[in-house]
Amino acid sequence: MYVVPPPNRSDPLSGSTNGSDELRVYQTWKGSNKFFLQGRFIFGPDVRSLALTIFLIVAPVAVFCVFVAKKLMDDFTNHWGVSIMVIAVVFTFYDLILLLLTSGRDPGIIPRNAHPPEPEGYDGSAEGAQTPQLRLPRIKEVEVNGTTVKIKYCDTCMLYRPPRCSHCSICNNCVERFDHHCPWVGQCIGLRNYRFFFMFVFTTTLLCVYVFGFCWVYIKRIMDTEDISIWKAMIKTPASIVLIVYTFIAVWFVGGLTAFHLYLISTNQTTYENFRYRYDRRANPYNKGVVDNFKEIFYGPTAPSKNKFRAKVAREPVLPTRSVAGGFVSPNMGKGVEDIEMGRKAVWGDVGAVLDNTEGQLSDNDGLNNNNNNHNKDSGLGETSPEIRTTVDEGDRAGIHPRRSSWGRKSGSWEMSPEVLALASRMGGEPNRTAGSSSTVRSTEHKL
Repeated sequence: MYVVPPPNRSDPLSGSTNGSDELRVYQTWKGSNKFFLQGRFIFGPDVRSLALTIFLIVAPVAVFCVFVAKKLMDDFTNHWGVSIMVIAVVFTFYDLILLLLTSGRDPGIIPRNAHPPEPEGYDGSAEGAQTPQLRLPRIKEVEVNGTTVKIKYCDTCMLYRPPRCSHCSICNNCVERFDHHCPWVGQCIGLRNYRFFFMFVFTTTLLCVYVFGFCWVYIKRIMDTEDISIWKAMIKTPASIVLIVYTFIAVWFVGGLTAFHLYLISTNQTTYENFRYRYDRRANPYNKGVVDNFKEIFYGPTAPSKNKFRAKVAREPVLPTRSVAGGFVSPNMGKGVEDIEMGRKAVWGDVGAVLDNTEGQLSDNDGLNNNNNNHNKDSGLGETSPEIRTTVDEGDRAGIHPRRSSWGRKSGSWEMSPEVLALASRMGGEPNRTAGSSSTVRSTEHKL
């Protein structure tokens, strides 16, 4: 969690390097997306499933063209036989374009905040120890078309999600008008690609019906030409039987999905809202009527993307450090609560550095600084001794920063790390383990 916004640093741990001006947004993207052609196409982390989806579409159409449509070309005059194959190929090509438009574009990702929002009522003028501790509310209420709607705070993206927005645990992004994450297209379905998703599913349904119908036409032509029963005709064209069974099963899936989304569009719902909120039990604030709902999906303009994936990464401004007595507190601060939709704990890796920085500021005073500087000069400890540096390096390699050794301690009972004890003994004598030596310990840790 967090207490104060972290300061901008140039070390590798902060993610800010000297060469950040040369990096593009898609190169430093914090979500789980996959980018192609230098950020021109954005896919979900399960983009490999696209290969299976394309195979399931192209393979049966290829079998249809070779074993069915090609035979029907000679049975119909006036070029009707050629049109059967042409329509099948055009349908397939159009279906693949819709698939690419669905899976290869920004579904409506909301950019993450670099820092948490400031709580309501904070004017930024109060600094120091008198700053009250402000806690960000977990849920806010906004009004949509006269109906009160609750919006949640996202610990991962550090923002309040707009209405109808949800965080996808697969792509690790907040998506506007989130419908669902489709594994068949390898992408979230949201505000900017829902129209293409529905058209893809609908076109696939029509393609299944088209292949299913002309397979029966071919069987009927065999029956009439050779004057045999339907069973004997089916034996003569096993490819038609395989396609009939395949398309019959597929049409139940894509056809049922088409019917379900027609219902969602007519009532202006998303799949996520339908399964979670059940608008049949309460009023839907987004329902504009059947006609206007369809116009919104199919005739409304496509919202522009809020992300410029090919833009250069901008440097963040340096924020002033606030004292630990005040500051901003996350909704989950001190609760150990996991993000419900993410299934993971929100972590701010720079909290320790900020706490140690502000801790050093609170413990510094002119008298202590002068005494410590003079004592260092007399003891020949102007720089950290090799033994101490070795100890610190070993602590870093072990994953424990020496400056964070003061975490978890309480006032009145100070537990000092071995590194602090070693440095204190080099500076002269065994340190006192009482609360009265807190200033010396803080100053010593600050020097480390």
